[in-house]
Amino acid sequence: MRITTLTSIAALLLLGATSALAAGEDDYKAAVAAAEAANKQAASLRNQWTTTASTLAAAKKFADGGDFDKATASAKEAEALAKASIFQATSEKERWRDLEIR
Repeated sequence: MRITTLTSIAALLLLGATSALAAGEDDYKAAVAAAEAANKQAASLRNQWTTTASTLAAAKKFADGGDFDKATASAKEAEALAKASIFQATSEKERWRDLEIR
């Protein structure tokens, strides 16, 4: 009986863990909002990457199809791309001085 109880508890924990991993519409909306904000900041630095826009479009397409797991993953990837373009813009703004011949 003790093994059955432990097995039942383990099964419930696994079910809870897998359902917690599934992304919902709210997760997608939060991820896409963060990606769009980062992309807007990249635009203000005049350094938007085209891959960011296409990845955001893919996220929206997945969301329209109801696949919020893929939509959230794509939105997070788009945010990472936008943040990388921001890093590139800010680091190159300072790094050119290191390359200047004196």
